[in-house]
Amino acid sequence: MFKRLLPLIILAVGVLVFIALKATRPEPAEVTATERSWRVEVQAITPGSQVPVLPLYGEVLAPDQQTITATLAGRVAERPVSEGMSVKQGDLLLALDEADIAPALAQARAQVDDLDAQISSEQVRYRNDQAALKSEQAIVANARRQFERIESLVGRNLASRENLEAATDALARAELTVSTRQRAIQEHPARLQSLEAKLAQARANLAATERDVDRARVVAPFDGVVTGIEVAVGDQVSRNEPLLTVYPTRGLEVRARVPQVFQNELITALGQGQTLTAISDNGHQFVLARFAGLSDPAGTEAVLELQGEPGGLRPGALLPLTLDRPAREQAVEVPFSALYGADSVYLMTDDGRMQRIKVERIGEARSENGERRLLIAGEQLTPGARLITTHLPNAVTGLKVELADADGEPAQ
Repeated sequence: MFKRLLPLIILAVGVLVFIALKATRPEPAEVTATERSWRVEVQAITPGSQVPVLPLYGEVLAPDQQTITATLAGRVAERPVSEGMSVKQGDLLLALDEADIAPALAQARAQVDDLDAQISSEQVRYRNDQAALKSEQAIVANARRQFERIESLVGRNLASRENLEAATDALARAELTVSTRQRAIQEHPARLQSLEAKLAQARANLAATERDVDRARVVAPFDGVVTGIEVAVGDQVSRNEPLLTVYPTRGLEVRARVPQVFQNELITALGQGQTLTAISDNGHQFVLARFAGLSDPAGTEAVLELQGEPGGLRPGALLPLTLDRPAREQAVEVPFSALYGADSVYLMTDDGRMQRIKVERIGEARSENGERRLLIAGEQLTPGARLITTHLPNAVTGLKVELADADGEPAQ
């Protein structure tokens, strides 16, 4: 009998255990749907006066570089300088052989002396002609009286026709001599003027030769650096042949192409007397002086003058610069990660939502630690507003966000 009831007893016990376990189980927690939020960093907006910068890349030039040429033909006797050597004003750069330049100077002086002698001779000749003219006029008067006397005698048959013809010839010869002498006296001013003109030309040639002789010994016109040496000691050079070049250590410039979009702004600032400076990566400081006279579709070259010592700068080097543009009011400096597209950023609302706004992109700025930053401006960038600087790929107006900082304060 017990064996028949054992299965039923086991089944009943199992049912009772199940009921007891079900009755004593813990109640599951109630699940409610919650909105996900994204952790972001923000920056408190403080609009103010900011200086945007413009990265440039230009070439170093020496506008006052001089090319020294040979003023006379000759042999190079001295050249104490070498390529890249620094020189002081008045230092000897190059000298031609004295034996080659002395004959040219002697010839020029001889021409002047010769013309001085010719003018003196012409003055003596003029005085002699004047004195001779008086004697020759007296001879003409005597010949005319002789002719008139013989003519009178012939009329009275007291002299022959041959005597009259001889007297006529004598009078004609005397008159011809006087005429020639008068013409010589009348031509004196013209001859003297011609000789004086030739003398002036010879003196000008002498002055030019003396100048060229002085320049045959070339000295540094300023403190500078020698470059472009074309000759060595012993070389034979011709007139106007390039010898070497030298550029001043001060007065270096950088020419950098400025995009057209910034050109009017910079030209206007220059016209208002503003000083716009630029700094190179190696610390050299430049000042924007002017713009080139010609332009092209890519932009216009800006001319920036070096301030202070050139240091290691050399003409022909390519130099990156950062030019300060005119200051902008009510501008905000932000990281590039805050920008969405070309002209949008997001603000964090009081209820922790993202709000997209349009802004004006002014340009770049440099922070105190040298980091590149972005300058923007806009009517909705009010003081105290919180700008989201974390770039979210799913950013959209209304997206819930929360501060990533542990203390809950906006990043500055």
